[in-house]
Amino acid sequence: MPVYMRFGPDDLLRCRFAVSPVFETHEAVRTLRRTERHGYHRPWLSRLGEAAAGLDLEPLWIFMPYAGPGYTPDFLGGPPQAAYTSVADGLAQLRATDPALAHAEMTLSFSTLPGAAESPLGRKLLDDPAAAIELMADATERAWHALVEPFWPRLRDLLEADIDFRARQLASAGLGELFALLHNRLSYEDGLLTVRTKNDYRYERDLAGDGLMLMPSAFVWPDVVTGFQPPWQPTVIYPARGIGTLWADAAPEAGRSLTRLLGAGRAAVLAALDEPASTSALARRLDLAPSSVSAHLTVLKAAGLLTSHRERHRVLYERTPLGAALAAGG
Repeated sequence: MPVYMRFGPDDLLRCRFAVSPVFETHEAVRTLRRTERHGYHRPWLSRLGEAAAGLDLEPLWIFMPYAGPGYTPDFLGGPPQAAYTSVADGLAQLRATDPALAHAEMTLSFSTLPGAAESPLGRKLLDDPAAAIELMADATERAWHALVEPFWPRLRDLLEADIDFRARQLASAGLGELFALLHNRLSYEDGLLTVRTKNDYRYERDLAGDGLMLMPSAFVWPDVVTGFQPPWQPTVIYPARGIGTLWADAAPEAGRSLTRLLGAGRAAVLAALDEPASTSALARRLDLAPSSVSAHLTVLKAAGLLTSHRERHRVLYERTPLGAALAAGG
């Protein structure tokens, strides 16, 4: 069912991007159990080794069903106050949650998770929300150190590169077009942002001057996630571009294998698309005839390795996650 967010004039001026290490930590925890997310993250999962085995994540798991929709308390990963915050700041924000707000959000979450409120852990969390906040903050901190911190420079680079790219899209295409480019489940028309989610309920929110936060995530793929309920700033979390190469370590054999698979011309075109580019730009870069590049692009796009979009007078091509993984030898 869709989520609708209605923009007023002031909201358009208060859209911003942000990166949240705490939110990424919770999505990493969720990814451990969400097998549909494992495709791009198998190298990460294999590198974790025993680091994840000894973690006590039950205070987080109880709010994260294996599959299907459900409401996770917003205070666990509340929208950051600044564009780039440290994990220490994020954990401090979590620990400073009003227990009354935590109790209300946990109750709402349990209403979407049959049986959770009646479990021993569920009763413990609801009976003492102040202690529950500390319990969940401690679990989040452990998860950060084990699952995310060793890889944070790589993850942060990916998220910051996405924001830089989206800023260029915003400058060239405008906000309405940007939403459509973020994810195919987003659309914007006449001041109304529609987010098609997996939840089985319809939700509408007038942004009322709060604006909208946009957060790229390395772990949320293939979904787009929307929140948060008042008093939190409305937020849309979308998959960062480039996750197909996130865990890939370049190998000398990768380029040769790609050439054998696709042929020299198409392999060169795919490898050259580290950033979106037009036919003419690729032709100049590769010293090939534009007609040859166009033919290669057509084949690569038909194979699902590329996608394209119009930007003013140009058509730009970029890799799909599958194309990115192939280009990296993943």
